[in-house]
Amino acid sequence: MKEIVLDTETTGISVKEGHRIVEIGCIELDNLTPTKNKFHCYLNPERKVSEKAFEVHGYTDEFLSKQKKFNQVVGEFLEFIQNKRLIIHNAEFDLSHLNNELSLLGEKNLTNEIIDTLVLARNKYPGSPGSLDALCKRYRIDNSRRTKHTALIDCDLLAKVYINLIDQKEPTLNLQSSDHEFSNKISSNDEYCKKIIKPNKEELSKHNNYLKQNLKKNYF
Repeated sequence: MKEIVLDTETTGISVKEGHRIVEIGCIELDNLTPTKNKFHCYLNPERKVSEKAFEVHGYTDEFLSKQKKFNQVVGEFLEFIQNKRLIIHNAEFDLSHLNNELSLLGEKNLTNEIIDTLVLARNKYPGSPGSLDALCKRYRIDNSRRTKHTALIDCDLLAKVYINLIDQKEPTLNLQSSDHEFSNKISSNDEYCKKIIKPNKEELSKHNNYLKQNLKKNYF
């Protein structure tokens, strides 16, 4: 199954307070590798952005008022994610907003299989910070571009976090050693091993003579 890393930005936190989606970003993964297939759009939420949300993503009311409305992109969006597993960080938030948008159009809720990377992180590192920034720091993923929360940048970072959370690496390698720093030079079908070379008789004789001479110097 292909997977979709998905992220949204909104006018505020709660759909009960009438907040809407202002951006959707999706990156397709095939065998944990990003493909060229992406879905991205800014949306006119038909309401003002809250101050806190503006601090997070920086999208102004003026900018968003010129964008398409959700009903103009819903068909393309649903087709893009159809029959694909969704990878979302803090999925409850994004799904509540996506399902709210669908509900406003009389559409059914999403039924895709969901993997919540926040849940994965909390199960793997109980008691540790589970934010996307914290996970990037843990896995040494460069998030310097993330000066604001933007959907596609967050999707790109989340894709890298996800493969680390499920104990996969880029590229996926068949290694018995836990040290992967040298692994990029080894193909995915290779195992790292060392060839054992046995000394010949002459080498053994020289080695024994060396030990005898040095033992005398050290102990007498």
